[in-house]
Amino acid sequence: MATETISSVLGWISIATWVVVYSPQIWENYKLKSGEGLSVPFVMIWLLGDIMNLAGAMIAGLLPTVILLAAWYTLCDTILLVQIYYYRWLHSRKRSLFVSEDGARIAEETRPEDTTPLLTGDNETHVAEKESVSFKKEILVYSTAIGFVVATGIVAWAVSEHTRGEKGGGRPGRSEEVIEWRSQIMGWISAVLYLGSRVPQILKNFETKCEGLSPGLFIFSIMGNATYAGSILVAGMTGKHLLINLSWLAGSALTIFLDVFVLGQFVRYRRQAVAAAASEL
Repeated sequence: MATETISSVLGWISIATWVVVYSPQIWENYKLKSGEGLSVPFVMIWLLGDIMNLAGAMIAGLLPTVILLAAWYTLCDTILLVQIYYYRWLHSRKRSLFVSEDGARIAEETRPEDTTPLLTGDNETHVAEKESVSFKKEILVYSTAIGFVVATGIVAWAVSEHTRGEKGGGRPGRSEEVIEWRSQIMGWISAVLYLGSRVPQILKNFETKCEGLSPGLFIFSIMGNATYAGSILVAGMTGKHLLINLSWLAGSALTIFLDVFVLGQFVRYRRQAVAAAASEL
């Protein structure tokens, strides 16, 4: 298989991955009726990175699909922020229903489920749910999801190639790459923001033990960045090509490192929870 074809396939897989990357966390928030597993600075800085990414794509005049994908990222970041503040407002509203002059009655009638789950520091129901799901089942679920995303990316690539062939002309020659400094600046700013966004989330995980956070968000982020970086590297290894794509390569590679660190936190705290549950038996 030609390197250009491999690069294209990896690119489509990356696109398919980024389309669904936010879905696990959006679902997790909906299931818990809480977004407290997420660090607000994490989401806000990620949103800024996606806005810069969108601006850079528009300035560079990239393909409409690339611009639409960047806009999709921005929308999903916004959805996460809306969930966080909506569920905070919802739980605050529930608590206000129990407000009374009789302080004793407030203490008696206020139930644990009427508070924001992660703000209590002990979401027993959610811990019990997660402990009841076997590790093997989680591996199966995520392996199936990854397989589906890869298959979707390959199908999308095949459809793209077929559509291009029907329009005639075969595969066009590769246009010469040029350094466009405005998009380069946007790319570096975006890379720094993506990296910086992980720091507050990692710090928050030390407090929350990753409760309310979906590992799928980081699994798909790693996969999306890896396939994206792979598509760039397979396309060419010349100095000019690497220089033009350096900001995106650096952002992807270093973000993968931090996301792997977050997954390490998941493993660590899952083992601690299992050990704690076993010691109580």
